[in-house]
Amino acid sequence: MAKTTWTLTDVEQDVYVDEIAITSDDVEGAATGYSVEKRTLRGGLRDGVDVVEVNNGAMRVVVVPTRGMGIWRAMLGELTLGWQSPVKGPVNPAFVHQDEASGIGWLDGFDEMMVRCGLQSNGAPQFDDNGSLVFPLHGKIANIPAHKVELSIDGETGEIALTGTVDEARLFGNKLRLRSTITTRPGQHGWTITDVVSNISGTPRELQLLYHTNFGLPLWNPGAKSVQPVAKMAPGDAGAVGNVDEWDTYGPPTVGLAEAVFFFDLAANADGSTQAVLRNATGDQGATLRFNKNQLPCFTLWKNREMEVDGYVTGLEPAINFPNVRSFEKEKGRVAVLEPGESRTFELTIEALPDAAAVAEAEAAVAKIQEGTAPEILAKPDPDWAPPA
Repeated sequence: MAKTTWTLTDVEQDVYVDEIAITSDDVEGAATGYSVEKRTLRGGLRDGVDVVEVNNGAMRVVVVPTRGMGIWRAMLGELTLGWQSPVKGPVNPAFVHQDEASGIGWLDGFDEMMVRCGLQSNGAPQFDDNGSLVFPLHGKIANIPAHKVELSIDGETGEIALTGTVDEARLFGNKLRLRSTITTRPGQHGWTITDVVSNISGTPRELQLLYHTNFGLPLWNPGAKSVQPVAKMAPGDAGAVGNVDEWDTYGPPTVGLAEAVFFFDLAANADGSTQAVLRNATGDQGATLRFNKNQLPCFTLWKNREMEVDGYVTGLEPAINFPNVRSFEKEKGRVAVLEPGESRTFELTIEALPDAAAVAEAEAAVAKIQEGTAPEILAKPDPDWAPPA
């Protein structure tokens, strides 16, 4: 049975579908129980934002083509993967002023469950010697709309694939293309993101990429734990030093408590595969990320420990580099270079863990990867991983 494909957006062909709802009844084949709905949001900061909700019969995933193919929320029954940002989105990029003098305008649109940081830069804002902004916080890709979006459904297997193409390009600057495909099948408790980043320029171009994957209450709650196979861990800055003894455990929301960031070299299987788990305090709900260190060698754990109304959230962040200022990462060799026409592929699977058995299985998988590797835990920032304070 051939796949059925719908073009939802194609700027070059002047195609744009404002709303569409597709169910398994609309597709020939044996698979049933799934649906896909595309609509355009209205009102407030979300006005004009396109969202595509993919429902595989068990899990619903809300994709935002307008925001670089990010994932806004995912729901498995009563378990929601995401967080409550002070920003009520998903925010139209038109309302995000990334080039404001502070360098942190990116935060005006930050409320996704999974948002990419990159592609030219993805770390802290960087300024020149005159104090002018050179690279804003976390880069531009999350605030660039996809110019082509296609939906494909295999009627026999029920596999749903949503593909969006996003160009981060300008005259006299970087010219990179992200082609992102989100796939899931009926009954699955998660989805896989397959990203292909290509240099569409005639000259070599540089790349940074980080998957900022975020969880808040009720999944991330006091007593919750982050579980990953650690080869080496170090605090990302002086502010995290005081939390080193509890790097893997989360405390309650606290007024004025600074964020804490930890950098990791994770242990992995022989093929490079590894995973990270977040589980709640009682161990009966969680989420896991599976990826490959050959593609994404760096891992960051971020804790924003402020009150819930101020954005109580943690981030599990596989990447090709650490989210420092770009010049430091380039000095340390963690800025990738793509030759003209060259592409790199990155794959990330995110899965909800709805019960204690699923959490235990995921933790056991991490423990299996950890076998034979004694974790090295540093009490202070590693000078090769973090610039001096």
